[in-house]
Amino acid sequence: MENSLKSIAANYGLYLGALLALITILAYAIDLELLVDTWVGVFIMIAIIVFGIISVAKVKQAQQGFASFKQAFTAYFITVLIGLLISTLVSFLLFNFIDTDATDILKQKTIEKTVSMLEGFNTPVEAIDQAVTEIESQNQYSIGNILKGLFGYLMVFSIVGLIVAAAMKKSNPEAE
Repeated sequence: MENSLKSIAANYGLYLGALLALITILAYAIDLELLVDTWVGVFIMIAIIVFGIISVAKVKQAQQGFASFKQAFTAYFITVLIGLLISTLVSFLLFNFIDTDATDILKQKTIEKTVSMLEGFNTPVEAIDQAVTEIESQNQYSIGNILKGLFGYLMVFSIVGLIVAAAMKKSNPEAE
């Protein structure tokens, strides 16, 4: 059954990775602004969580409706990990090898979004200038920053995964 769990989770991770890669490529092809759009980011977060939940549900279904906390979390985590790895790889290749000029455009769009958001919060001009300087000094798509982003997302989605696993676990009374 453990093999089935990993197989199901890996398959849903591949589906998630394909979806995230497709979103990145379509946003790149249509309008780079989409890659810094808040609503696109919210949609992506929801999609990641939904794929994780579906993976857990399918694992439970394969095990006659039962899954321990560990099994539920493992299914969720493997799905999210594979999906994020594929998405990260696509972004890395796209912005470091295929179209390096897009990185500068995205940096400028990120600065514009950040300034707009900070002005909306009535942030002092000095703090806005500091935020802009920090963004300008970084390469968002360097290997180090991409890996930091990947681990940050994994941390956030792991916390969500713990909640999902706690909510969806169901012990088999015959196994106890």
